[in-house]
Amino acid sequence: MKALRNYLNKIKPNFEKGGKLSMFQSVFEGFESFLFVSNETSKSGVHIHDSIDSKRTMSVVIVALMPALLFGMYNTGYQHNLATGINPDLWATFCYGLLAVLPKIIVSYVVGLGIEFIAAQLKKEEIQEGFLVSGMLIPMIVPIDTPLWMIAVATAFAVIFAKEVFGGTGYNVFNVALVTRAFLFFAYPAAMSGDRVFVRTEPVFGIGGSHVADAFSGATPLGQIGVAAKESIGSFHTVDILGNPLTTEDYFIGLIPGSIGETSVLAILIGAAILLLTRIASWKIMFSVFAGGALMAALFNMVGTTVVMTISPLDHLFLGGFAFGAVFMATDPVTSARTESGKYIYGLLVGAFAIIIRVLNPGYPEGMMLAILLMNTFAPLIDYFVVERNIKRRLKRVAVK
Repeated sequence: MKALRNYLNKIKPNFEKGGKLSMFQSVFEGFESFLFVSNETSKSGVHIHDSIDSKRTMSVVIVALMPALLFGMYNTGYQHNLATGINPDLWATFCYGLLAVLPKIIVSYVVGLGIEFIAAQLKKEEIQEGFLVSGMLIPMIVPIDTPLWMIAVATAFAVIFAKEVFGGTGYNVFNVALVTRAFLFFAYPAAMSGDRVFVRTEPVFGIGGSHVADAFSGATPLGQIGVAAKESIGSFHTVDILGNPLTTEDYFIGLIPGSIGETSVLAILIGAAILLLTRIASWKIMFSVFAGGALMAALFNMVGTTVVMTISPLDHLFLGGFAFGAVFMATDPVTSARTESGKYIYGLLVGAFAIIIRVLNPGYPEGMMLAILLMNTFAPLIDYFVVERNIKRRLKRVAVK
């Protein structure tokens, strides 16, 4: 590392003002700050210094995402094995998923960071670390067979119109990764909700067979429930791609069809523990989302007349992207509520609206994406009313004295 540090110091003058490569100064600074902690400190004014900065925060979130990502890679290979009728060992199964997922991660980062680098150059500002997490989230919330060009277009749209036009990192109103998913859902609905997109059957770089089982059906459990949403209460149950019944335990472990990083609640909870132990994410938002979803599901259970209304609260929390959204999306510090009381309100409404959309809109059985984007809109309003309420309380105490 010392040799790398010396080399960067040697070429740094070329990127500073007056150097022959000064037009790429922000690119160099972004790369340098990614590799090393800056040795520059504030010279004046009042500042609160902490061991946690945005780079460290983003790095912790990336680490927290790893269990869900690695499981998603394995599950991609596992679902491929079920669909094609082959039975390779664990390592071959994981490698298949790795090679299927890796191009999506690369495209997400190349497009997103490329746009951020260009924006930083045009505005003559430093490159922010905000996309480090978004770039990992985007490939984790899409179906495995989403074409790379779709991911590129959606990522570019989200970074430009949901982030840069608002001022960049820290100023965006909506979660960038969810805007990417929303763009894909509304622009290419067939590619996002079809049966086959949730299970990859084609070989990847020669790994995996190409024969598809006759009983193949790649619909996610939540998608199956959406199809049966209008049916009256009966003996309906979700099945895997071979027609075997799925249980709550299957939903929790996550060896089921679904978006890459969203299927395993177990892996997601490991990530949640990392975020909570490091105090990166708010436990108030996380807890409130689960509580709001469970309460709303219980209310529907009480009056349920259709299949989707009778799904247990626990199954609702385990199915689809609910757990992933509660842990990694709703807790985004930029787009969520920031007041302590507001976090409870924000989280409860996210969970409640996710279940309402899921139950009452058969055309969109997921619900979590739209619920979070909706509450991103109202988060500043929630904070405003919380602050105003506190001001009025204090004024009353002053008046009494």
